[in-house]
Amino acid sequence: MMPNEIEYLPEGLLDTPLQGLVSLLGTPTLMHLPGRRPQPLFVTVLAHGNEGTGYYAVQALLRRYQNQELPRALSVFFANVEAASQGLRFLDGQTDFNRVWPGTERPDAPEAAMMQQVVNCMRQRGAFASIDVHNNTGINPHYACINRVDNQFLHLASLFSRTVVYFIRPLGVQSMAMSYVCPAVTIECGKPDHEYGLEHARDYIDACLHLSELPGHPVPSHDVELFHTVATVKVPDELSFSFDEEPVDLRFIGNIDHLNFRELPAGTRLGWLQPGVATTLDVRDDNGQSIHDLYFAIEGDALVTRRPVMPSMFTLDKRIIRQDCLGYLMERLLPESS
Repeated sequence: MMPNEIEYLPEGLLDTPLQGLVSLLGTPTLMHLPGRRPQPLFVTVLAHGNEGTGYYAVQALLRRYQNQELPRALSVFFANVEAASQGLRFLDGQTDFNRVWPGTERPDAPEAAMMQQVVNCMRQRGAFASIDVHNNTGINPHYACINRVDNQFLHLASLFSRTVVYFIRPLGVQSMAMSYVCPAVTIECGKPDHEYGLEHARDYIDACLHLSELPGHPVPSHDVELFHTVATVKVPDELSFSFDEEPVDLRFIGNIDHLNFRELPAGTRLGWLQPGVATTLDVRDDNGQSIHDLYFAIEGDALVTRRPVMPSMFTLDKRIIRQDCLGYLMERLLPESS
């Protein structure tokens, strides 16, 4: 499985809706366009097929430059165009496209060789910086993610949002693979149907195209709020769950996604367990070790936080929870540079 690689703007791309992209491109496609500065800005869209903001942002950006030269060369990877045609994160039989980049735990997945080729290509072209555009399904602010606490990475991230999240799990994500090539960031643009997310992503990519360099000096501490993802929270496959009154093993509060990016005190209730249910959540740190009891406790039938913590990307989408996770836990992290 290898990407199609082109050095032109396909006719009709600027007007093709997301669902029609697979008919236009056929397969995952890496597109290179020239600009005044030759080192390309690399942008990945549709790593998850149900996250269309990046695609529409690139469309809008290229319409803006339809009759003029780009400030910098631009390479765009249109990733899971097949899943995008059905509005799904990934199709049955596929591997999550944002878990198979170099460094993945799934190196034998057919998609892994494709991502390796994309990274190799961008390394050969001397990529200036990398942006992976995403949406999420819960209530979250717009924020940026980095995989290295480095001044250039922080400058790139803070240009999008003063809220920045540092993480090293999960493995196999685009930004981590590209961090060995150039400064790299993931931008989270809210829900895919929010118009502001499209505009924010378009203007951010445009701003990055105009950068002549990424500064090496520290970002002022008042310009960034830096958080560290300390745990991934999953619902075990054997545990039934819901967000309403139906009889299940674990019933979450109905608006659990409203807790995202809120600092929760110890004792915050997240849900209720049926009597006799011993298993709760699967909570793992960056080393894959279970740390459930560090962050959660059972009080009577209630699942509560054991210590102050801040969730991110908690979602109500049951399919996403089963395919990936319920969300993450974060703690504040002050960069050394501040």
